[in-house]
Amino acid sequence: MNPTRAAYRDALVGLPEAEIAGYLTANSNLPGPRGNLTVLDAAGDVLAESVARRLAADPDEFLACAGVVALGRLLVERPWDRGLIDLLTARAADRRWRVREAVAIAAQRVGDADQPQFRALVAGWVASPDPLVARAGIAAVCEPRLLVDPLTAAAALAACAQATDTLKSFPAAERRREEVRTLRQGLGYCWSVAVAAVPEAGLPLFLGLDGTDPDLAWVIKSNRSKQRLARLLS
Repeated sequence: MNPTRAAYRDALVGLPEAEIAGYLTANSNLPGPRGNLTVLDAAGDVLAESVARRLAADPDEFLACAGVVALGRLLVERPWDRGLIDLLTARAADRRWRVREAVAIAAQRVGDADQPQFRALVAGWVASPDPLVARAGIAAVCEPRLLVDPLTAAAALAACAQATDTLKSFPAAERRREEVRTLRQGLGYCWSVAVAAVPEAGLPLFLGLDGTDPDLAWVIKSNRSKQRLARLLS
């Protein structure tokens, strides 16, 4: 049986700082298809700020993820801290996909505790011309548990619309870039999550997307294949 989140927390709290990285690596489940999200959650719960900042900049992907997740907790503890927001934003543009996923997890911690701060964080990210940062915004906010709040659900639709405009703004020659394709992939499921949360407002926006644009046509097709949206369209 795998250790629980509480067991990982207890172990991490009892370790000297010099041993934390080794413990996280030993329990990462990497290399392998899936990293250990339970130990990441535990690290996010308890890592001291000095450790979190150091790990967030680590070249090791899993250690960087642990540090990033902890930044979300720190931002809950110190709302609107510009330094923490800037650090999360920098990691949102990381070339490593697991680190980018950790940014979404960190932001969702903020969403669980402080929805106004979370909405502001998302709005800042989706306004970025960097497609990876914009993708972080939609990946963070398009989480069903957070969309029970009507204002956050509306923010998710607005985020998807703005990120779609960002995708459209790239000339065809630039859309083959990995970071632009990553944004497109995010839009390929995020619209369905946002629309399912508020179908009355979301369906007209989704159905109004420009299907003559080849990348938007792919986004439309991908979202239509998601059961949560297919049920609404049937």
